[in-house]
Amino acid sequence: MSFFRGQFANVVEWEEFREDMIFWKWSNKEIKKGSKLIIRPGQDAIFFHNGKIEGIFQNEGEYNIESQIIPFLSTLKGFKFGFNSGMRVEVLFVNTKEFTVRWGTQNPVLLPAPNLPGGMPVRANGTFNFKVNDYVALIDRIAGVKDSYLVEEVKLRITSVLDQLLMKWISKEGKDMFNLQANAFDIARGIREDLDMQVLSTGLTITGFQVMSFNYPQQIQDMINKTASHEMIGNVGKYQQISMTDGMASGNVKGGGAAADMAGMMMGMNIAKDMMKNMESQSPQQGSSGQGTAQETQGEGKKPNFCPNCGAKNEGANFCPQCGQKLG
Repeated sequence: MSFFRGQFANVVEWEEFREDMIFWKWSNKEIKKGSKLIIRPGQDAIFFHNGKIEGIFQNEGEYNIESQIIPFLSTLKGFKFGFNSGMRVEVLFVNTKEFTVRWGTQNPVLLPAPNLPGGMPVRANGTFNFKVNDYVALIDRIAGVKDSYLVEEVKLRITSVLDQLLMKWISKEGKDMFNLQANAFDIARGIREDLDMQVLSTGLTITGFQVMSFNYPQQIQDMINKTASHEMIGNVGKYQQISMTDGMASGNVKGGGAAADMAGMMMGMNIAKDMMKNMESQSPQQGSSGQGTAQETQGEGKKPNFCPNCGAKNEGANFCPQCGQKLG
């Protein structure tokens, strides 16, 4: 790198680099021979002169202004640089990475719905991606009047139109408002195309748009969950029984109220009904068994009138009064 006596060697670099900054302008400074340009990874440097782009440097590294930059710029029409004089120039540093931004609806989107005059309020959230793709448009529309540009400014512009675009693409083609997540891909694709048209004139492009979730009011979400439970069980009566049992088991249904009394009565009736079924299924066996037992008891209770050993008359005793023989 060359130095000239009496001249200060400036360093042209992105002095205020931030991850959320789209571009930053190095301006109102004098570039002299002997200065150097530093371009870091993920950056491009654009030289302005009299409001026009004179050169774009995209490769990272350190450049000598005198030997590498000036010879290149001097070949361009209208660019002049005196041997001993400095030059006031603007250098725009652009962040070339793809930015990812989280978004959420500012207000609930009111979707037309039967029996809901004001519409059903739905919120949504997700992410979108963008990057710079047209330096001429960027300078013409934004960088010409701003010294820096933040991701937050792009986010504000995007979210200001998101509610309208959500309404447009959810309503399009009769999307099922109670199952929006199933159509999230198609909705997001349509929104991305519209957003890209919104920012195209500023030198940006929307490279991706995702809807992570749709959020319903709590009452609507409870209804959706209950309907899903009914469909999963397939039997509303059975669902009611299970709900009642779970409520009593968890302690949510407690004594002292009509609902608790009714729940207890129904559960008691169900238990009694189950017991009766079990008794009916077992009654034939129990009847035959009981009859056999009675006969056996009757047979065992009958005593012989005469002792089989000695022939003595018996009056119903268990043992013979003459010889002691066991009778019966």
